[in-house]
Amino acid sequence: MNISKTIGFQLEKDYDYYNAWDTAKAHYNSAQGTLEICGHPVMEAWQKEYMHALAKVVSEKQGRILELGFGLGLSSGFIQQLGVDEHIIVEPNYEVFKKLMDFKSKFQSKIIPILAKWQEILHLFPPQSFDGILFDASPMSDTELHQRQFLFLEQAKPLLKKDGIFTYCNVTSWGNLMKDYPDAKTLFEQTQRSKLENMGFRHVSCEILNVHPGEGCKYRFDTLPIPKVQF
Repeated sequence: MNISKTIGFQLEKDYDYYNAWDTAKAHYNSAQGTLEICGHPVMEAWQKEYMHALAKVVSEKQGRILELGFGLGLSSGFIQQLGVDEHIIVEPNYEVFKKLMDFKSKFQSKIIPILAKWQEILHLFPPQSFDGILFDASPMSDTELHQRQFLFLEQAKPLLKKDGIFTYCNVTSWGNLMKDYPDAKTLFEQTQRSKLENMGFRHVSCEILNVHPGEGCKYRFDTLPIPKVQF
């Protein structure tokens, strides 16, 4: 599988995206409301309603929230509107991180920006640190394409409080898989649920949201899952 063809990267297939991502150019298109890094569609404005839905799930208990991936700041903005005690946002790309710092300056609440990849910082947090975790970090290898949320959760689940909530977005994966499933609900049940339950999560649910991707979107689907995962 060639990641450059599968998830929209435009560089050669053996390019080291993991180590290049931090300093790669962040291409913002304000007219279209898109963000691309290394040719990969990181976030697009049509996802606004979807990001709002994810923000509502992760903020349900308010408290302390960990968010992985800032992108266009859509979910971060909604989390702030919904109100939480503390909001830690992890973003690895330097240019996107500058946008995150600008975002932080607009709010009075406690926002803690961290410039890092998630693989580099999880060990810094003690167990049961968070009431909610939202994972929306971009994949950077073939291995991560369909598995990144599970690779993350294997390491991050001790950080979630016993009654905490985990939610996530993997539009890159689901956009490629959707051609093999009749709808987002079936995709979730057949590709996500068992992996989450095998990690020890007893409460796994999924709402479905109708979405309307822009004409330039690399993925074609009409619905997306909104996971809610708890112990």
